Amino acid sequence: MKNRLSVLLQYILPKQAITAIAGKLAHYQGGELTTSVIKWFVKRYQVNMAEAANPDITSYTTFNEFFTRPLKIDARPMAQADFICPVDGAISQFGVIEHDQIFQAKGHSYSITALIGGDKALAEKFEDGHFACLYLSPKDYHRIHMPCDGTLKSMTYVPGALFSVNPITAQGVPGLFARNERVVCEFVSEKHGSFIMVLVGATIVGSMATVWHDAENGIINPPRTGKTKTWNYDKKNITLKQGEEMGRFLLGSTVVMLFEKNTLQFNTDWQPAKAIKLGELMGN
Repeated sequence: MKNRLSVLLQYILPKQAITAIAGKLAHYQGGELTTSVIKWFVKRYQVNMAEAANPDITSYTTFNEFFTRPLKIDARPMAQADFICPVDGAISQFGVIEHDQIFQAKGHSYSITALIGGDKALAEKFEDGHFACLYLSPKDYHRIHMPCDGTLKSMTYVPGALFSVNPITAQGVPGLFARNERVVCEFVSEKHGSFIMVLVGATIVGSMATVWHDAENGIINPPRTGKTKTWNYDKKNITLKQGEEMGRFLLGSTVVMLFEKNTLQFNTDWQPAKAIKLGELMGN
């Protein structure tokens, strides 16, 4: 009953307004107040600051500066594998894309065509391929890295709702990841063909950013115009190596990855809800 009420409240609450306010507060330079909030957050969510390149809580001038903190160079050794996990997080779901459908939770699936913003021709590349959905909790490192080498082909911002993306909401909101705000990044790999990384927004996720976007700090949203927008990078030759940073969440969310048919086999140790770290073996 409690879980059902939590989901129902999300339909009622002004999620866009809450998120806009949270984004402004996360950018606010509040001195001792900011430090106090960060200290509370670290204690509340048991954030491991020993892994951070800068472990000094008092040195962060904004909450977002703390939240997107880089890790020490040796904090995440990279597995020697064709595919590595691109984030710290938990495995929500993974498996085969059944024609155009991805399994979300018991009783719920969603369309990859809808997920990537309605591009049916692009979606067809991934029919009967594989997907992985990775959930980043508040305590996790919130930069996103490359699972394998890839050349950027396009990026599409898709406006949408801002439901929470935690496991409870995934079980209660149909088509959650295809209805929330998201940024769809299309890559091509010489060795592995096309693959897609979808950065999914959520309640209180102030914005998402990529390393190549030409806005300040790579931030894609805000502004939230309510319109789908696509950037084409065919002529820019933006190539990122495995393990290289590709983006970040300003407050946490989920990454959904799509791979073509016969591209990979997932690590057999994977299971839903299992924690996984950046750089760990994902599949071969």
